[in-house]
Amino acid sequence: MIEIYQTMKDGIRKVDQISEGCWIALTNPSATELLEISERCHIEVDHLRAPLDEEERSRIEVEDDYTLILVDIPTFEERHNKDRYVTIPLAIITAKDVIITICLEETPVLKSFMDGRVRDFYTYKKTRFILQILYKNASVYLQYLRIIDRKSEDIEKKLHISTKNSELLELLELEKSLVYFTTSLRANEVVLEKLLRNKNIKQYQEDTELLEDVIIENKQAIEMANIYSGILTSTTEAFASIISNNLNIVMKFLATVTIVLSIPTMISSFFGMNVGGIPAGSNPHGFLIVAIVSAAITAFVAYVLAKKDLF
Repeated sequence: MIEIYQTMKDGIRKVDQISEGCWIALTNPSATELLEISERCHIEVDHLRAPLDEEERSRIEVEDDYTLILVDIPTFEERHNKDRYVTIPLAIITAKDVIITICLEETPVLKSFMDGRVRDFYTYKKTRFILQILYKNASVYLQYLRIIDRKSEDIEKKLHISTKNSELLELLELEKSLVYFTTSLRANEVVLEKLLRNKNIKQYQEDTELLEDVIIENKQAIEMANIYSGILTSTTEAFASIISNNLNIVMKFLATVTIVLSIPTMISSFFGMNVGGIPAGSNPHGFLIVAIVSAAITAFVAYVLAKKDLF
């Protein structure tokens, strides 16, 4: 899908034609759309296809007529009715007259620009636009990291009383997401440092300050991801032991109950033998006597086991 946006006097507007100073947003474009943009803007089609590969690495490539900036952005997908956090590539291409973004899917990183919710955003100020996208990307990382942290806290509460593996598997899934985030953020950090030294993209004083803010925000996201990853790793290991211990407690309780219930069963089996000489066998109150004795012994054994904290 191709969408074209341009800053007007009354804000950002969606337009039909490519013109100087516009922003071309490609979302999961078809081969035909890629060829069209390649011919119109004189960009190699391989560079336009690059962000459509989920395994593409973050980098900067400088050509004669344009510069390609490829970074990883956070997103989530539904898996087994649960949100799974991953990263996908986003390409930003600065050509002579336009700026182009290419991504596999709609993302909140770009959506806020399309909706005009970003202050001081102009499609013709390409350098500032790039930095604003990168700053928004780091902010979305931080937002998703806080969501992951809250989810891990909710799962921990369930794990206190759980003997199942489902919550533990959820923690492992979140831990995997943090690994993706940490790897992508570190790759983005390299891109930002190269961007700081890149002379092909014009930088003004206020843009340099914004780039430094982006680098700081990205470093903060890396630190948060590392902290949460460390916490999740130790929590997962601890609760794996807790689940095993909970299972042992349940087994101990069941074994104790089995011992207590085996006493009246054993006594009843003795007195139920069809042989002569059974005590109280001819007594009309024999059943009551056996029941009372059985109950008394069972109660005594249960009391002893309870005193030893075996229940």
